[in-house]
This record gives sequence, structure tokens and C-alpha cells, in this order.
Amino acid sequence: MCNWRTLDAKNELTNFKSMFGLIMIEKNIAHCVTDLNAMTIVKAWILLLCVICFSVTSKPVICEPPPTCPANIDGDCGSEDSGEWEGEFFSGIPKIKYEGPTSKNPLAYKWYNADEEILGKNMKDWMRFSVAFWHTFRGTGGDPFGAATKMWPWEDGTNSLAMAKRRMRANFEFLEKLGVDRWCFHDRDIAPDGNTLEESNANLDEIVALAKELQGTKIRPLWGTAQLFLHPRYMHGGATSSEIGVYAYAAAQVKKAIEVTHYLGGENYVFWGGREGYQTLLNTDMERELDHMARFFEAAVAYKKKIGFKGTLLIEPKPQEPTKHQYDWDAATAANFLRKYGLIGEFKLNIECNHATLSGHSCHHELETARINGLLGNIDANSGDPQIGWDTDQFLMDVNEATLVMLSVIRNGGLSPGGFNFDAKLRRESTDVEDLFIAHIAGMDALARGLRNAAKLIEDGSLDELVRKRYQSFDTEFGAQIEAGKADFELLEKKAMEWGEPQVPSGKQELAEMIFQSAM
Repeated sequence: MCNWRTLDAKNELTNFKSMFGLIMIEKNIAHCVTDLNAMTIVKAWILLLCVICFSVTSKPVICEPPPTCPANIDGDCGSEDSGEWEGEFFSGIPKIKYEGPTSKNPLAYKWYNADEEILGKNMKDWMRFSVAFWHTFRGTGGDPFGAATKMWPWEDGTNSLAMAKRRMRANFEFLEKLGVDRWCFHDRDIAPDGNTLEESNANLDEIVALAKELQGTKIRPLWGTAQLFLHPRYMHGGATSSEIGVYAYAAAQVKKAIEVTHYLGGENYVFWGGREGYQTLLNTDMERELDHMARFFEAAVAYKKKIGFKGTLLIEPKPQEPTKHQYDWDAATAANFLRKYGLIGEFKLNIECNHATLSGHSCHHELETARINGLLGNIDANSGDPQIGWDTDQFLMDVNEATLVMLSVIRNGGLSPGGFNFDAKLRRESTDVEDLFIAHIAGMDALARGLRNAAKLIEDGSLDELVRKRYQSFDTEFGAQIEAGKADFELLEKKAMEWGEPQVPSGKQELAEMIFQSAM
């Protein structure tokens, strides 16, 4: 069998030469070839060798390309001038394609068919998938009880600018092979923190310039954000810190993050207040902190408009962890905050399913709360483990939950300019590079299957009809008066006396669940 991977470049090719009198390229043939003409010659000789092998053995031939540049710090495929590695990071992974539900290929879509039309929109337009840079390329597998378990081949153990550039190149190769045209980032995850704010900004500028070049015209950030929770300066929060210097520093960091998101063509900007809250009210002026946070958001709105950034500003609710009580506890709390401070028209919500679980709600509940308040802007597609009480950020793979999520998205008319960001990470024990692809494929397929199921439910109409019948007593002239706010207590009392004891019909919950499950 002629298999390039089994050929020893020096011995086997020399043998072929001596056997057949061939003039071969002997030097560097098993290594990375950067010269286009040399690569063409190599491919030609590989084909010839396979033909010869076939003629000699009369057995099936596997013709494979030469090894690509190794995606690791020892690879020699970088530019000698820049020192940057520019080879292929995922050389064993093909571009992921749709193969249908019967496929057994773990590196293929079974349900997500990007250009298939569902309820008047292409599937990719319903989904608008995005890869989270911090989990995919900065996730280490470490947790509060254990050290990192992942060291990708291209990592060198540093957080240098050179390493940041290598990660960025890996990011865009990953997006291209996955077939996803959006990504999300924190400023300090894509570029190293400097010793001063000026140095941090310069580092970010250098990495963003590379990202701009790599993303071209087809890829853009779904959203960007500033990391205001990792550095010790933010231990009391950023916008709600008791120290004015920290408040100013946080504002400067957000200002820069909005600028680079705008520069990269980002469609949204997210605020996640992991440290915006309190550990105890005994040392906290909660009213003052909330006022400060409102002033911070007002300044963000003003600056967004000043620089012409058209993206949506999003608040991501979360109840706790790391702070005992975060001020944006859930969708309802965030909506109340926005209304109190007159910001309801300037922000929408980024709902994360695992955060919904921690707040005591289902993801469906949080999505519907955001939707009916006109605030559903984006979804962080992940899930938690019901047996673990913390934010595990697992990929959402439960088809039932995905169907409920997609019912809310369809009722919302879609998410644009928002989308689905995979704010999810590999399990600590998943350490193969291909696991990065498998996790995203499975998550995308689950939501695609949820979309198909939701479309079935809507087209069938039985569930909607059950809900309509449950409230049909309000589909009357007097019901319309109530819903229009024209029925006062005196009138309602008169009707109650006139009608007598009301007859309360069954809620038909089991039937609703039966109809729902029939679409799975």
C-alpha cells in the first residue's frame, strides 16, 4: 500500500530511485515546503510514486499529501523576518460539511445545513453562530481544584504577543474549517495585559490589526467585551468599585474595547458584571453602587454614539459566582434596572442558559422574559449540570432544551444583529485537538435540530391552538375591555355577581407535553 505517512523520506525514496532510476527531490521532502514550485514538484512525485506502487503491488492505493507544517512551537514554517508561525494548526481536520442525520462521521454536521430554508430563513441566518475565543483558545481545563489539563500543540506556555498572534491565527483557521463566520472576544484574552494602560492598549492594537487582516470581509465579531473581573484591581468591581481610580480605569478599558470592536466590524458589545455586586451589605452602599453603574452605562452609550458604533449594547445577567450577589441577577432584574435609569431603549440582554439555571430559572423562562420585554438580543449557548451547582459552561446538547430555545428565537423573529455564541468549554478531561471541533459540531447540531423541531410544532399548530383555547374566555368583548385597561373594579365586581361561581377548565399540561414530545 502506498501511504505517504508510512514512507521514510530518506530511505524509501532512495530505494525507489535505485529501483526505477528516478531523479528525486531528496532534501527536505518530508518537511515543510514553503516554496510553491517545490511543493508542486513534491506533489507530482508523490503521485508518480503512488502510480508505481500500484503497478508493483496491484493493491489499493492511498495517495496522501505530505505532512503540513507542525502546529507547535518547534515548527519551522514561520517567516524568518517576523518569527510568526504561519502553518496549518488543524492539519488532520477537514472543512466540516453537512452529511445528514444518518452520518456516523464525528467531524460532520448531521442536522445543521447552513443554506437550508426553515420558516422563510436559511438556517445560518436563524443561528448566526459564533465561537468564543476565551473558552476555545484560552481554556486550560483548570478548575478551583486542579491545574490545567490542556496544552495545545501551538502553545508555548507564555502570554506573549507572539503567542497571542499564534492563537489568533489558530482562531481563524478554526472558524474557516468549522464554517462559522463570527467570533467573540474579551480584550485581555486576545492580547496580554501590559504594565500600564498605555502598554495594554498598544498590545491590543497590535493583535487587533492582525485580526482585522485575518478576518477579511466575510468574518466579523458577533461581539466584543472588556475583561473587568480577572485583575486584582477589580476585586470590588469596576463600575461599582468603591475606589474612583478603579472606576476610571474600567471606563478607559471599556472605551478601548468598544473602539476595537467597532474597528473589527463587531455587531454588538457585551457587559458582563461578574464583579459588579456585593459579598455583604454590611459594608456596601447598594444604592450608590447602582447609581454609579447607571452613570457608567450612560457614558458607554454616549461614547458609542460619538464614534458611530451602530452595534447593540448588551447586558449579560448572572446571579452569582464569582460575586455572591451580582446586580444583574436575571432578565427581570436587568430589565427593571434599565427602566429605572431610563436606559431601556439603549440596551438589550445577552441571555446565557447556564446563568438562567443558577438564577433558579430555565433558559426558556429567561428568553421569554427578555423577549416579551423587547430585550432579547443574543444567546450564550451553553448549559449546566443539574447535579453541580456552579457555572460549568457545557455545550448545549439537550435537544428538548434546544427546541424550547428555538421556539423563543422564532417568536422573536430571529436574533439579528445578535446570534448564538458558544460560551462553552471542553470538559476538563477532553484534551484532543479534535475535541474542539466535535464539541462545536454537536452544539450546532443540537440547536439545528431544535430549530427543525420548533418549526414542526409551529407548522402543526396544535400547541398554539391548545394555548389559544386556554385563554379563549378573554377573546370576548368584555375580555377585550379588560386587556385594554377599560374594566375597573366596580365593573369586574358586577360581572362576578352576574356570572356566579366560575367553572375552571383543565390546563391540559400533559397534553401540551405530549404534543411537544411528538416533535422531538
